[in-house]
Amino acid sequence: MGTTTPPRTLAEALRARDDESLAGLLRARPDLLTPVPNDITQLATRAGTRASVVRALERLDRFALQTAEALAVAPDPASYETLLGLLTGDGEQQDGEQQDGEQQRGGRPHGERHDAAHTGTTAEALTEAITDALPAALGALREQALVWGEDDRLHLVRTARELLAPSPRHPSPTGLGPTVAEATAGMSPGRLQEILAAAGLTATHDPVSAVAALTGLFTDRAAMAGLLDTAPAEALSVLDRLVWGPPYGEVTPNPAPPVRWLRDRGLLLPVSARTVVLPREAALHLRAGRAHRVPEPRPPAVEAVAHRDPQAVDSAAAGQAFLAVSTVEELLKGWNGGGPATLRAGGIGVRDLKRTAAALDVPEPVAAFWIELAYAAGLVASDGEAEERYAPTPAYDDWAELPAQERWARLATAWLAATRTSGLVGGQDAKGRPLSALGPGLDRSAAPEVRHRVLALLAALEPGTSPEPGTVLARLRWERPLRGAAASSSPAASSSPAASGSDGDTGDLRTRIALWTLNESELLGITGRGALAAQTRALLASGPAEAAALLAPLIPEPLDHVLLQADLTAVAPGPLERPLADTLSVLAEIESKGGATVYRFTPGSVRRALDAGRSAADLHAFLATHSRTPVPQPLSYLIDDVARRHGHLRIGAASSYVRCDDETVLNEILADKRASALRLRRLAPTVLAAPVDPASLLEGLRDMGYAPAAESAEGDVLITRAGAYRTPPRTAPAPVPEGPPVPDTTLLGAAVRAIRAGDAAATAPRKERDQDADAPPAPPGSLPRTSAAETLATVQAAALTGSALWIGYVNAEGAASQHVIAPVRVEGGYVTAYDHTADGVRTYPLHRITGVAELADDATP
Repeated sequence: MGTTTPPRTLAEALRARDDESLAGLLRARPDLLTPVPNDITQLATRAGTRASVVRALERLDRFALQTAEALAVAPDPASYETLLGLLTGDGEQQDGEQQDGEQQRGGRPHGERHDAAHTGTTAEALTEAITDALPAALGALREQALVWGEDDRLHLVRTARELLAPSPRHPSPTGLGPTVAEATAGMSPGRLQEILAAAGLTATHDPVSAVAALTGLFTDRAAMAGLLDTAPAEALSVLDRLVWGPPYGEVTPNPAPPVRWLRDRGLLLPVSARTVVLPREAALHLRAGRAHRVPEPRPPAVEAVAHRDPQAVDSAAAGQAFLAVSTVEELLKGWNGGGPATLRAGGIGVRDLKRTAAALDVPEPVAAFWIELAYAAGLVASDGEAEERYAPTPAYDDWAELPAQERWARLATAWLAATRTSGLVGGQDAKGRPLSALGPGLDRSAAPEVRHRVLALLAALEPGTSPEPGTVLARLRWERPLRGAAASSSPAASSSPAASGSDGDTGDLRTRIALWTLNESELLGITGRGALAAQTRALLASGPAEAAALLAPLIPEPLDHVLLQADLTAVAPGPLERPLADTLSVLAEIESKGGATVYRFTPGSVRRALDAGRSAADLHAFLATHSRTPVPQPLSYLIDDVARRHGHLRIGAASSYVRCDDETVLNEILADKRASALRLRRLAPTVLAAPVDPASLLEGLRDMGYAPAAESAEGDVLITRAGAYRTPPRTAPAPVPEGPPVPDTTLLGAAVRAIRAGDAAATAPRKERDQDADAPPAPPGSLPRTSAAETLATVQAAALTGSALWIGYVNAEGAASQHVIAPVRVEGGYVTAYDHTADGVRTYPLHRITGVAELADDATP
């Protein structure tokens, strides 16, 4: 602790720390820096607030938390040996008295079950593991200012003790109840005499002595064993049910004889008229002195289920990575002309999600993942128009021009940092409202940390090793046991911000995010066959550039050709170059995807290419250039036939009109019953008019089997090109941080210096001032108070003599602070001085100085 005098308060313990230790505290608990405390006392006060302590407890691993829980049920203060005993138990009783109890009571040792055998670990090995791990766990608690004091006087901060200690509303995580003194508070002296007499103790009329005698009985191993030897077997069965918690039980007004026997001897003490509790001291005896049933000093190992060739893993991950890039590109191509409408509450509707899932040929949860991934990468956003829709952003065009490996690296980087959690889509928030893709309520600040931690556990395995998911989840639960809100009965968990997600989450949210991470990693190509790929290891260790370089050789080179077949299909035996893929996606429909993509040519797809400005000759030349097989005759006939009819009808605005040089074609349209909805009428032998808009008329005639073309007011054919619609420039959504960010080294150093300087100012000895004998003394740490004239005179004198002063100061926002200054110049209502607190020259308005005090001669900086 750096001092020979034991600290009496947390502030004194923090004051005795060196700068590196204080920086470690602020790094572990960054919420203490907002704003920077004025001094050590304020830092200690802030470190003891409920919200800050809950955050600190959330960051503890299982054994550090068990150590804190043991301290919460130990005397305050407790010695290191007492704490170790609560974690390891009484080995003598475990090995000796337990066997005797089993023989005397038919194998039932007061509810004691040696959990070392249950966990497959011998008692000696478990004790050794606890002994080895306890210094580190205690060090972590000290570093986070949850525990302070020397090893012979360990104190758990009061707020943590309140959160972890037992109470009727919040039972202790250890399952222990209140002490005898707490449980008998308010009990009549007569009742205490009855309990002492039934337990065979000497009666005393002093309630304090009576409580001490009963406590001494329960903590005396031999006396307690003798008392239990006389207990009925049914009474021991009752203790078995209460010993590991919860320690509370309900009784009737006329309890059964075994319960009455326990109640008469104080082994069950009344909490209310119908509730009794097993005292802590008695429970610890039955537990062989252990606070926890299963201490967990070591993290569970992540077990492997398969070992595969690392090259095979990398290849499988690369194939999935390329598929992920292709899927995102296909998704946004489908939204090129404007995607689904935005719901009033935000996000896309269920029907639009189903339609997107069908277009991508994936389940709806997977479609939600791809949509959210594109959104996190800044590739899709709402357009902000009156009739708001989602569409690709300008950033999508830049992304689409990158090589496949760089596109994947951007997607993977966005996924790692995203707090939006697509696994919640389809659920409900705390108010019962549905959660939709791209909608509000999907941010979970713990998601990036969980993803990185899951991948770090996978990275710790040998290359090519896939883990057993259950062991990964068990490891995460050990590392952050309080983050699973509903999974923990601890009052700290119920007070935690993570304990109640905004969507009314049930179960362990971290576990759910971890499961989603494993599934999404496989979809995205982060893992291959369950094992972490080499490119992902590079992404985590070196960044996206190194990951893209490793992925590049594993992704097949884009092809510049297809194979045309006589059944009006084209087979792409691999990924296609972007211009070829774009043109082919307009000219043909994708029929199937996989290792090879099959495209099918239809009259509608050919017409779509003609609408985009291609002529029949252009299409013939395109196919001849990019096909490794001859162009089949049926495909040539299809293109020529559609092109011959394309534009034969012309549509413009009348609201709309149809014109055609062939009167018989117009006669056929008028005679067709399917045209009745269009309400066409003849204006001239070659012109028909309709009250519907040109787009509806175009769609209606195409549904009837015609191939009309739209024209401008000048009579020119209008060319419609796909993919022209983009949102205004949008930035990717910012992740929602989980609490204050961890400060960097520079900020930590400046904060520690400021706290030290403020503490020096607050604790510097001052010269005693003459004051009215009747005036009450100023409270410690309060700002000095002097009149304006006295303040001016004292500052001017200090400027002449070069002495230092202690001043109180209130800034323009009303925040009060104290400083140690050496005045240099006093003029114009301002004092210019060297501020020892801020380590710089500052100018202070005199009217904002509340008072001044001279420092003692031995305290001058």
